[in-house]
Amino acid sequence: MDGFTGSLDDSMSATSVSDVNDRLSALELRVQQQEDELMVMKAALADVLRRLAASEDAAASKKQHGGKGGAAMREAYSTSCISNGGTPGRKRDSTSVTRKETVSSAAKSGTEKKKEVSTQRSHMEEIQEHEEAPPQKEPSPNHSSPVPSHPPQRSTPSSEGSKGHVPPKRGPSVKRSAGMERSQSSTWDSAEKNRNKLVKAASTSKLLAKAVKNADRHKDPVVSQAKMSTREKNSLAEGNAIKMFMRGRPITMFIPSDVENYDDVRTELPPERLKLEWVYGYRGRDCRANVYLLPTGEIVYFIASVAVLFNYEERTQRHYLGHTDCIKCLAIHPDKIRIATGQIAGVDKDGRALQPHVRVWDSVSLSTLQVIGLGTFERGVGSLAFSKADSGQHLGVIDDCNDHMLTVWDWHKKSKVAEIKTTTDVVLAVEFHPTDPNTIVTCGKFHIFFWTWNGSSLLRKQGLFGNHDRPKFIQCLTFRSNGDIVTGDSAGQLLVWTRNSAEAPTGKGPQAFQMRTDTRPIEAHEKGVFCMCDMRSGTLLTGGGKDRRVVLWDHELHQDREIEVPDQYGNIRALAEGKGEEFLVGTTRNFVLRGTFNDGFQVEVQGHTDELWGLATHPSREVFLTCAQDQLVCVWNSLDHSLQWSRTLEEHGHCAEFHPSGSVVVIGTHSGKWFVLDAETSDLVGIHTDGNEQLSVMRFSVDGSMLAVGSHDNFIYLYNVSERGRKYSRYGKCTGHSSYITHLDWSPDNKFIMSNSGDYEILYWDIQNGCQLIRNRSECKDIDWATYTCVLGYHVFGVWPEGSDGTDINALMRSHNRKVIALADDFCKVHLFAYPCSRFKAPSHKYSAHSSHVTNVSFLYSDSHLISTGGKDTSIMQWRLVKKSSLSLTDGIVSKSGPRRADPVVASSPPAGTAAVPEISGGTQEPSPSADLVPPASELTPPLSESTPPASDSTVSLKDSLETSDDTATPSDEGLPPLTPPS
Repeated sequence: MDGFTGSLDDSMSATSVSDVNDRLSALELRVQQQEDELMVMKAALADVLRRLAASEDAAASKKQHGGKGGAAMREAYSTSCISNGGTPGRKRDSTSVTRKETVSSAAKSGTEKKKEVSTQRSHMEEIQEHEEAPPQKEPSPNHSSPVPSHPPQRSTPSSEGSKGHVPPKRGPSVKRSAGMERSQSSTWDSAEKNRNKLVKAASTSKLLAKAVKNADRHKDPVVSQAKMSTREKNSLAEGNAIKMFMRGRPITMFIPSDVENYDDVRTELPPERLKLEWVYGYRGRDCRANVYLLPTGEIVYFIASVAVLFNYEERTQRHYLGHTDCIKCLAIHPDKIRIATGQIAGVDKDGRALQPHVRVWDSVSLSTLQVIGLGTFERGVGSLAFSKADSGQHLGVIDDCNDHMLTVWDWHKKSKVAEIKTTTDVVLAVEFHPTDPNTIVTCGKFHIFFWTWNGSSLLRKQGLFGNHDRPKFIQCLTFRSNGDIVTGDSAGQLLVWTRNSAEAPTGKGPQAFQMRTDTRPIEAHEKGVFCMCDMRSGTLLTGGGKDRRVVLWDHELHQDREIEVPDQYGNIRALAEGKGEEFLVGTTRNFVLRGTFNDGFQVEVQGHTDELWGLATHPSREVFLTCAQDQLVCVWNSLDHSLQWSRTLEEHGHCAEFHPSGSVVVIGTHSGKWFVLDAETSDLVGIHTDGNEQLSVMRFSVDGSMLAVGSHDNFIYLYNVSERGRKYSRYGKCTGHSSYITHLDWSPDNKFIMSNSGDYEILYWDIQNGCQLIRNRSECKDIDWATYTCVLGYHVFGVWPEGSDGTDINALMRSHNRKVIALADDFCKVHLFAYPCSRFKAPSHKYSAHSSHVTNVSFLYSDSHLISTGGKDTSIMQWRLVKKSSLSLTDGIVSKSGPRRADPVVASSPPAGTAAVPEISGGTQEPSPSADLVPPASELTPPLSESTPPASDSTVSLKDSLETSDDTATPSDEGLPPLTPPS
């Protein structure tokens, strides 16, 4: 005991209180397991003695009754076998216990462990049925996981009124039975509990193999009582409830009355699939040179892990989905068809590193041509460029590691030709000289380097500034027709570089470039030149980083024209040549603008600029609303993918909800304030405040007469609502949660609320009787909730992955037709489950597009589409629900119906009239209407399982395909680690 006290003192001085509790839990579990093993041994010995006694009795009976001896013998045998558990499927290794299971085994108090529950039902039918069925795969004992109890068959009790609308009256619960109820003594009840206890000690039960095999025929009259709650925490059967665990906390969910036998419940893959239809947003806030116009008429850019090809004239989008994490840079091949995109390092759902790499892909077919740099790059791809003098045969890549490694690749062969350290300072750009195939230029903080590339060697020569002050950043560069180089720097100047004529080429080293002495530095912008673009006519466009000016320079670098980007669009990050006199501008506020010097700018793409959480769909129109920490509220039209209106609030928006009439929308913020806005005009209707902490969920009752507001102060605030959502009066407050509110749902009759909290509670509230907490939660098991957004509950617990820490699922929504569940997880995935999802390890279709935690999902009112929002990636994805049989060749092309709006529009699209090839290994196939001969492989074959490698392109090996198809049927029980994915 002294040793134990000493270890406890040491742990208290070295670790937190929670670690001490973990150790205590581990010790308690170990002691309990030893008790179980002793009990098994004692039970085995008692079984032998009972068998001997039964044999003697049978022999005596045979002598007395003659021919009846056989029956007596069989009866004695059938009642002599100890039942050490009705389910041989799950065994427990006492030496393989992780932290989560250790905590869960000791979560209840000692008083609870001494409680004895008297029951009057037989488990014989249940045990017999369970042993005859093939055992399902159970989670390994080193993960905390939901484990269903196995209730006996029960007849449906009488209920008042409509099932699912009003729970039964409080009082003694009515137990259901498949046969007649048998009256047993408390000794029999104790034996039932001990049989349940012995299941978890099966790791030492080889002695009892025969006893387990005959468990369904035994009624043990004498077994010592044990701590029932400890066994409950190891997920044993508990009558009419399911028990699962989150970080050691037990979560009990009661089985509805209409489930006659839980063992018959099955969860299959839903027939519906998701098809990415539209991506709202653009990543301009921290990237550069990532907007280009292709010969097909499409603008190519990226957001999250999606490369978007948007045809702004036809209002269509196509998407390349080959990447596994954030895309950070983009380069166009000289043929204007092939594209290279580079991504950062990441972490997958199992905690394994996702290696940064470059993908070269075809912009027509969306097929992956090559995957480059797996295992070479360290942090991510900072910038890249195709060679020009040799028709794009090589690719230059800058790694974002400390030494900013420069590598040159023969991308066709996927071979690294040369590699060298550049500098520890930031490198912002790399470019190949257009006429000299042996010259590469890099620039960044305090430097511009000219590299001579010869075979596998790279030799560096630093640019000479002469008498000119060296700027802090050389931010961009381009090439003139005479071979000179023009750079833009953080001082707002344009510098012209030419080869040093005094230094003749010797073949032993690079020629130095120096500033031209016959031209002075050109004062181009007030606070830095951020980007440059060569025009077809030989003129030059430059964009100011802070002054928001786009300036046109003639062949002699004399200023010709200029135009200023309006302040609401942000500073300029990217410039590209458009059609005719048009040019494209990407900005820091994630806008893509199309404009001319004569006509000004038109918004083509826009989105949020900060972490995005709030999402609400209109109750009767194909419209949805988003709000984010950028204080912007946007209402989008899902049909023409346009922005209907936007408004800036004085607070960070976090949650939202439309009134059932559709006339107003409420927005909850981080400070406890919530705003009421007119859904048509965006006018402010009212401002209210509940507490001073973040509001996490807002939900109107079905008839719109009440509003529930869930807060991080652990309360649910209730309001009476009148005048179609324009007038609110405080009704009450639900008090009882021990942590912040995360989700809540109303009953169809507006009388009850189900809520979840941050510590995994499921509570029920009687709203009409003063917002009282319903103590007997089993009373609410038959309520058919009007909506289902709570992530914990009997109908949805199967969506949780094994080993979850309780934060892996951010949002969940049941479709209005009650067929499917959409889920947003912390690992950049959107899942689609069948509803109800009441079986552990339920299968799902999963989809990749986001590169950050998916914060919210919501179905449009017609269930035609699903909207998902990304957190740090600020993206909004619109998915179309399709059945497998209805997938058509035009799934990838989204045409705009109706007139074009003058409002800012978020969009992207495919080239018109271009034949598309089936997607292989990378993106999802988005064929054009002319592709009527070869349907996409992803639409003709069922989704791949996690163990099935994806289809491979002719130039891509299987090991290079980092991810299976985005429409993949996978069980949701992958052991996801408690990590935060990179943003």
